[in-house]
Amino acid sequence: MSLAFARHNTLPTLSRFGWLMGLYSENHTRLQRLFEAGELACGNYVSSIGDGLDVHIDVIEQHAYTTELRMSYGLVDPHTGMVDPSANLRLYHDAKQVEATHCYAGRRWQDVIGMYPPPQRILNHRLRMNTFLGKWLQYLAEQGHGVTTLRGLDDALQKKY
Repeated sequence: MSLAFARHNTLPTLSRFGWLMGLYSENHTRLQRLFEAGELACGNYVSSIGDGLDVHIDVIEQHAYTTELRMSYGLVDPHTGMVDPSANLRLYHDAKQVEATHCYAGRRWQDVIGMYPPPQRILNHRLRMNTFLGKWLQYLAEQGHGVTTLRGLDDALQKKY
């Protein structure tokens, strides 16, 4: 008696975690192409294209394999005093990835996902933050921001006055 087994050709699937790692990689490419953030020294920078919405980049820490930075428009939320919108980023030089660790767009992460969220909610939140970052970087590039418009904050203030 012979048994015939049907072959199941399964297509590989991309997990949500795999999707997130892909976003990290895409955002690294976008950020490096836009501002070459991995090469910036610690300090405050501003990119101005004359539209009144200057992009502020604060390089907080520069390490051998990572760079910590904050990106914002410099607009302040009158209720909280925080810059809104803003994104805290961790750039991994060796892995060529950028992770949005925190985003502030009107609410803090605790208000969005709660104090003790389950892992699935954290993963979903990270997906949203890093999708937001990718779209924001793409928008900035389309508006004309880039390495040529980026100045140290002291240089930008002297040029303005």
